[in-house]
Amino acid sequence: MPKMKTNRSAAKRFKVTARGKLRRKHAFHSHLLVHKNPKRKRRLAGADFVDESEARRMRRLIPYL
Repeated sequence: MPKMKTNRSAAKRFKVTARGKLRRKHAFHSHLLVHKNPKRKRRLAGADFVDESEARRMRRLIPYL
């Protein structure tokens, strides 16, 4: 069986925690921040986990991470 290829865009966006969960960044926190209020920017700054319903699909994209 040949090796599976890692989807490089997914590998750059997701990190696997020690317990195997996938961490991701929030969208809408890279630019156009002037009109967003501070509370919203703080909330978007932190990382979040990928929902379990989506995590299985994402793990197929990054088989060796």
